[in-house]
Amino acid sequence: MGEKKAKEKQEKRTYIGGQAVLEGVMMRGKTAYATAVRDPEGNIQVESRRLNTSKHMRRVAKIPLVRGVVNLITSLVSGSRILMRSAEVYGDEGEPGRFEKWCEKKLHINLMSVVTTLATVLGVVLALGLFIVLPIVFANLLASTGVPWLARYTICYNLFQGICRLIIFILYIVAVTAMKDIRRVYMYHGAEHKTISCFERGLPMTPANAKTCSRIHDRCGTTFLFLVVFISIIVYCFVNWLFADVYFGIGNDVLEFIVQFLIKLLFLPLIAGISYEVLKLLAKSQSKWLLPIKAPGFALQKLTTREPDEAQLEVAIAAFRKVYEMDADPNLPETDFIVSKSVHKYTQELAALFEAKGIDRSDAEWLVSIKTGIARSELASSDAMLVPSKVRALDAVAAERLAGRPLWYILGSTSFCGYEIKTDERALIPRPETEMLAEFAAKTCEEGDKVLDLCTGSGCVAIAVAKMAEEKNITVTAADVSADALALAQENAKANRADIKFIESDLFANVKGKFNVIVCNPPYVKHGDLASLQREVREHEPLLALDGGGDGLDFYRRIAKDAPRRLVSGGTLLLECGQGQAQEIVRLLTKFEYTMVMRDLEGVERFVRAVL
Repeated sequence: MGEKKAKEKQEKRTYIGGQAVLEGVMMRGKTAYATAVRDPEGNIQVESRRLNTSKHMRRVAKIPLVRGVVNLITSLVSGSRILMRSAEVYGDEGEPGRFEKWCEKKLHINLMSVVTTLATVLGVVLALGLFIVLPIVFANLLASTGVPWLARYTICYNLFQGICRLIIFILYIVAVTAMKDIRRVYMYHGAEHKTISCFERGLPMTPANAKTCSRIHDRCGTTFLFLVVFISIIVYCFVNWLFADVYFGIGNDVLEFIVQFLIKLLFLPLIAGISYEVLKLLAKSQSKWLLPIKAPGFALQKLTTREPDEAQLEVAIAAFRKVYEMDADPNLPETDFIVSKSVHKYTQELAALFEAKGIDRSDAEWLVSIKTGIARSELASSDAMLVPSKVRALDAVAAERLAGRPLWYILGSTSFCGYEIKTDERALIPRPETEMLAEFAAKTCEEGDKVLDLCTGSGCVAIAVAKMAEEKNITVTAADVSADALALAQENAKANRADIKFIESDLFANVKGKFNVIVCNPPYVKHGDLASLQREVREHEPLLALDGGGDGLDFYRRIAKDAPRRLVSGGTLLLECGQGQAQEIVRLLTKFEYTMVMRDLEGVERFVRAVL
């Protein structure tokens, strides 16, 4: 006896209830709900939302009879929405068509929300047709045959409608069980009940413990629906008897049918309200005397629930734990599903998000292209799907970009003249226009030339020149004042198998010998303009490689002074510069025999060539 009392003491009731969804379970608490779904990769995902219930609705929810109707309506609406949301975990809804785009743009209507609403409405219409219209039609057909015991609006007539309603309800449950997907939903329904029972029994929340619990529960929606059907028999018998004179006075079968339907519809909220109160009362007591009343609902639960496996119980427990935590901690944030998406849709969404934050949409395209291996030009037409883990990985990279970190630092490398160059905060990110500088240098080289790359940074120019002019047997030296940048350049040279000598030097300070070609992309941003640079450049790229002094020409003055001593006669100096600086740099190169300015692909004077 002592053990029995101890066990009863451990048992606890919970207000948390649930609903089975596609490959998952939704659990609803006092302040939140959580939906757990196993995604196509076998991972459990949990989405949680706070219940933003108004004060007025909270008051209504305490009114007997009325609260049953409110709960029924909210359950229908939210249940349909959550069911549709769980389906999204397996893939997006496809690309929006022209009509869907037109609706969103012109009418400000989300077509999927409309579809969800229509599905809910059609479900209600179907239920009314099956459980109100059909029983009336059957009863009227039988009554019209002249069966004496089934005269219209007698007790037998009303009972016959109720029995029809009950038979249709049972047949409907049995019929949908034939569908494989519904059988899976019923297994999750069983997992939901077992999880709640496991908690109420005071057992640790594990699949093994939940498996030992009953899949029958007092507060199940199936029992509620049975009570609705059963109580409707009693209420409609009374209603038909009460309005019998009204029906007979109409004198038209069609109008009589419509009036009977409308009156039944009018009393449906009352039936739902009574059923809800009865369900709550039955759930509060475990008395054996109430078992005969509960038994029919329990029997139907045997049809609408099936024994779940441990994987399904894991999902139900995840949903229960999440909503339990959110009810306990009002500061706990909501969580979202990571759903499968097409490459095209993901790229569109990310590009729109980047543009809203002032980031070029090309960053989104490059990000998706490099991470998926799909050419940037093919993203718009790609129907490839991104599974949740891939979406999650892309989201993490995108979050870094939104936080201001440059794309190519995030991705870790970029292509320069066709060569893969590692990128990180140790050196500037190679720019597309600098590729032209490397190409000019490679073309300038002749057999056996010696080449010097000053301010080498990541080593991209030195590597590109060494590889492009490899057949000319040139030797390449690269110098930089930053030891960190040189370390990165050496890593890149090794990765690209480029034979380059590296020197730590402040321009020519530690450089020995003479060269046929000197190439340099020095710091050229005016010191006063550093603060106005883009956030990602200002906060992440090394300022040492950007700051060109007061007018941006400090390094060019030093190069103009010292380069002639490091060039052979007829040697070439190639410089990259900022917009509007080329002509000023030409005026500094007074020791050179010949100078010329070259433009980049945008028509900007970007390069200066000087021959000694």
